[in-house]
Amino acid sequence: MDNKILLAEKALKENGFRVKIFHNIEGVKEALMNSIREDESVGIGGSVTVADLGIYELLKRRGNKVYWHWKGEDRKEELKKAASADIYITSTNALTLDGKLVNMDGTGNRVASMFYGHERVYIIAGKNKICRDYSEAKERIDNVAAPKNAKRLNINTPCRITGKCLDCEAYDRICNVEVIIHKNPSATNINIFLVDEDLGY
Repeated sequence: MDNKILLAEKALKENGFRVKIFHNIEGVKEALMNSIREDESVGIGGSVTVADLGIYELLKRRGNKVYWHWKGEDRKEELKKAASADIYITSTNALTLDGKLVNMDGTGNRVASMFYGHERVYIIAGKNKICRDYSEAKERIDNVAAPKNAKRLNINTPCRITGKCLDCEAYDRICNVEVIIHKNPSATNINIFLVDEDLGY
């Protein structure tokens, strides 16, 4: 087990988050399926980690109402329904060893749902997302997560070409909303699943 995971777990718990550690994504899938009832609706935020889990397909097959703008035909309607779902599942761009979640979003739907509007939130994070502090987390977002997402989306931003943030003014810019969750908000039950694998961007 990577020692960073244990340090992050301790700090996150001290900040009021519920935290579980998993050796691999198979354990995460099992835990999610056991934690989410069949009668609960589920919203999913844009996340390569969650896509790789295959949890959308598992929940749909079981009979849950699941809303994800990556999968639905009407993006606007899927975003609206995901925002009001009982449960929300996503990942984080980075988390720090002092127990904070650091995220950058283009639209803002994902980061808003991470801390408000749902009965429970599940945030899945591989060990590659763990950073020393805010400075390292921001560097990770600027030079790892954003460029890779820009390339995946094939959008017209400098970082897609250069591999690093230039704080651009591009129309397609995906770094518009930054949110730092310092502690678990009183109105939200945030569950963080740390995984001893590299997952997503």
